[in-house]
Amino acid sequence: MDLLQTYADKSDGEDQSHQPYTSSPDSSPPRLIPSKSAAPKVDDTMLALTVAKAHQSHSKPIDPSQHVVAFNPTYDQLWAPIYGPAHPYAKDGIAQGMRNHKLGFVEDAAIESFVFDEQYNTFHKYGYAADPSGNNYIGDLDALQKNDAISVYNIPQHEQKKRKIEKMKDVEMEDEVVGGEHEIDPTEIDNPASDVWLMKNKKSPWAGKKEGVQTELTEEQKKYAEEYAKKKEEKGHSGEKGEHLVDKTTFHGKEERDYQGRSWIAPPKDAKATNDHCYIPKRLIHTWSGHTKGVSAIRFFPKYGHLILSAGMDTKVKIWDVFNSGKCMRTYMGHSKAVRDISFCNDGTKFLTAGYDKNIKYWDTETGQVISTFSTGKIPYVVKLNPDEDKQNILLAGMSDKKIVQWDINTGQTTQEYDQHLGAVNTITFVDNNRRFVTSSDDKSLRVWEFGIPVVIKYISEPHMHSMPAISLHPNTNWLAAQSLDNQILIYSTRERFQLNKKKRFAGHIVAGYACQVNFSPDGRFVMSGDGEGKCWFWDWKSCKVFRTLKCHEGVCIGCEWHPLEQSKVATCGWDGLIKYW
Repeated sequence: MDLLQTYADKSDGEDQSHQPYTSSPDSSPPRLIPSKSAAPKVDDTMLALTVAKAHQSHSKPIDPSQHVVAFNPTYDQLWAPIYGPAHPYAKDGIAQGMRNHKLGFVEDAAIESFVFDEQYNTFHKYGYAADPSGNNYIGDLDALQKNDAISVYNIPQHEQKKRKIEKMKDVEMEDEVVGGEHEIDPTEIDNPASDVWLMKNKKSPWAGKKEGVQTELTEEQKKYAEEYAKKKEEKGHSGEKGEHLVDKTTFHGKEERDYQGRSWIAPPKDAKATNDHCYIPKRLIHTWSGHTKGVSAIRFFPKYGHLILSAGMDTKVKIWDVFNSGKCMRTYMGHSKAVRDISFCNDGTKFLTAGYDKNIKYWDTETGQVISTFSTGKIPYVVKLNPDEDKQNILLAGMSDKKIVQWDINTGQTTQEYDQHLGAVNTITFVDNNRRFVTSSDDKSLRVWEFGIPVVIKYISEPHMHSMPAISLHPNTNWLAAQSLDNQILIYSTRERFQLNKKKRFAGHIVAGYACQVNFSPDGRFVMSGDGEGKCWFWDWKSCKVFRTLKCHEGVCIGCEWHPLEQSKVATCGWDGLIKYW
């Protein structure tokens, strides 16, 4: 303190000439004028913060949620574990991209699986193993020294030598026993505890086999071989073709013939169209329930519609009465998997079914007998008979292996194969007085064929086209309505050019992913379709406007058919297993 005082006195003495008055120790402290600087004032807070931040950032690990790193981080910072609050996307603070194991991030070590197994097994046997990260060992070091650091896979030299000697001894001993060079004690030969006995009675695993090839089979063996061959042939047959199931049928009506001797499938005498004008249905009249799983297709009896046929995913096909009792008349059981498609012949006395068991069956509607079964070993997606009266024995089927196969029902022979599609075939529609037919497929194209000639005469495929799993013909036969999977119905002309009618488009329903059937009213004034939400949509053909929607089913409304005679009645079926009549 004294030193400071003297400094102060000294400076006072020097500056006395400038000061206006002298200060004595007792007087008040002098008032000093603050010095002014000509330099502009600089705020150095930011500078201090930056310096502090830089200092901090060199020690702090990088935040994984940060997108930009404003400095060059060190290796340690990049690989430092994540501290502080957890990462927003993970419970344990590990970034989602880093996680490659349910317990976090596991780093790959460049160790061959053989090397790993060797060290793993060595550790479990001897208690030590080589440390992969360094050149040292971990585990029981005493055992390591004692075993001379051997692993389970490398036997030391002296061990190998020992084994070799033992082997040679065995061979020599065998020779002695066989050659009888030395005198062998007879008691030793009979004593199972002695090596001599062991050597003599040691059997090779093949000792029981007879020498040479046995040529003659016994009767029993021959019989077995024949049975086995027959069984194999049958099995191969069923694998290559469809699965076979015993065909059964049950009649549910009161009697198969009435008092006049008419069959139960005979149409009523007075059935004829009431008027030419069709009206859109408004309310539910009847529900047929009997299928235990979804219904995949329905078809009215041709021309009269007094019966309705349904194909179920419960492998059964049922036929129901429409006009009188509204009950199930007959059940046809012959498929072992879900039934995909059904089709009546022109007079309704017979019908076809296609199932996922790879079989196509031709049934007699009245008796329920299977007339014939066809199969190529592939799943049929669509079956159709040629609509010409003189060609009712010709069957076309679109298969899952991209082919359309034509059979003659009378002979059971395949008569033609139409093989041009690049995906499973979904629909077959006859046009132009049944001289041609149009097919659609999963390859998103339409192909037109001359009947009987396996050459495409028209190929329609545009980049904007979607798959068309359902197609139907307008009653005037000039137009085709195709259900496109981009939630619209497209109209194609059936004249020479098969052009898309750009003015007619029916939309509003949601069918993406479902092969919902599209259909026309018998007078051609309305278009209707099911949709994926269980609704049935009706559009006006002329204006393309939505006329009405009915909520028909829980789940998907997959099929809809307009009654051929009763002008304002429609049947729908859905994946809820019900068939409804509106």
